[in-house]
Amino acid sequence: MKVHVYSLNGEAVEEIELPNQFGEDVRPDIIARAVIAEQTRKYQPKGAFKLAGLQTTAEYRGRKEAYGSIKNRGISRLPREKLPKGRFGKVRIIPFSVKGRRAHPPKPDKILVEKINEKEHKKALRSAIAATSKREFVEARGHILNGVKELPLIIENKFEELKKTREVFNCLRALGLSSELQRAEKRDKRSGVRERRKGGYRTPRTVLIVVSADKSIIKAANNLPGVDVRTVRDLDASSLAPGTKAGRLTVWSKGAIEELARM
Repeated sequence: MKVHVYSLNGEAVEEIELPNQFGEDVRPDIIARAVIAEQTRKYQPKGAFKLAGLQTTAEYRGRKEAYGSIKNRGISRLPREKLPKGRFGKVRIIPFSVKGRRAHPPKPDKILVEKINEKEHKKALRSAIAATSKREFVEARGHILNGVKELPLIIENKFEELKKTREVFNCLRALGLSSELQRAEKRDKRSGVRERRKGGYRTPRTVLIVVSADKSIIKAANNLPGVDVRTVRDLDASSLAPGTKAGRLTVWSKGAIEELARM
């Protein structure tokens, strides 16, 4: 399958053969598994100190057979500190006491990572790449394709050398992505307590730019809302299918397609 390569002005200059990844069957179920597996690798285990609230002399002595029993003393039978001369101290250990332990603290040994087989993950990545060339999947994600001539969008290698954000914006607009870029200018307000925080807004994901190497385009496109830049080696299912939904609108450089064909 051949597609056109466009110049910085949005004009078709040549044709290029697509690599085998674009011919893969789109499997939304496997893509979703891969995205969740990648997201869980970023989780940081957290938990309380196992002896928190327990490092005390307090002991429960409520049974009448216990030595120094607290029964019939007119005080609650709860774990209390041991004081000299058989006296009872303050209540400790139990969750509702001062300096007591937490009732159900987070545990650092909790399993957070959702595992996926290596072959399955590679298939999910190929499937997510193929979904970027399917118009029905791209439109289902909510992308606006009014001015887009064909998918996948491939641009010449000069695009990777752009150093100004304005130059990247004009180039994307020449490819027919004006409406798509405007979609990210209006941020969505999050619900609940998050709307009162700094991160109380969500910026829609728009264009993903894939290049062959780490060049100036990565810094130049950083200020465009909703736009992400990845190299071919750094591609993952999370960037190709945010929120486990495949079909992100992607702009490939010619060098990225050639690099993808060698993988």
